[in-house]
Amino acid sequence: MLTVYSNQGSGNCYKVRLLLTQAGESFRTVDVDVVAGEQRTPDFLARNPIGKVPIVEFDDGSTLPESGAILYHFSQGTPLWPAERLHQSQVLQWMFFEQYSHEPNIAVARYWCHFLKAESDYQEQLVVKRANGDRALGVMDHHLATHSFFVAQRYSIADIALYAYTHVAHQGGFDLDRFPHIQSWIDRVAQQPAHISMEHRC
Repeated sequence: MLTVYSNQGSGNCYKVRLLLTQAGESFRTVDVDVVAGEQRTPDFLARNPIGKVPIVEFDDGSTLPESGAILYHFSQGTPLWPAERLHQSQVLQWMFFEQYSHEPNIAVARYWCHFLKAESDYQEQLVVKRANGDRALGVMDHHLATHSFFVAQRYSIADIALYAYTHVAHQGGFDLDRFPHIQSWIDRVAQQPAHISMEHRC
């Protein structure tokens, strides 16, 4: 059985748990306390020298880190990965957008505020993170004004990648009421078959 080294509150780890569940994969999770530094132990670093979760460990002991790579790997041959070549590239486009323009702002602000409870320590940095995060959310909201999902009007791993941190963006001080098309899309994602919440323990 697959083993997923994960952190329950991490959006990147949630992406993997959600994808594996919706793809019908059997797996077990090993929780890693990143605030306590468990991702920097010698045992963990032997699996991923970068010292980050998530990691998927296969039965033969080989491992695959990085949430985007994991989503790509396990979506192959499922409806979550489109068949048309341009649509495949558009899925990757939105996944790269998530990792470069979205996650570094929204996820980091959430980590400082929700997990570290240290908003007062990061006030100046949060002004920048929230401005950049709002810009990314604005791009998403504009796209979703005319699209049910991010690519080809069908639910895909592009939606999983963006949903993970977007639906909890309020925990980083982002006002999702400003983005009505995102709110409707969040509802659509939550209604997909085999959807699990971030709090669900696998």
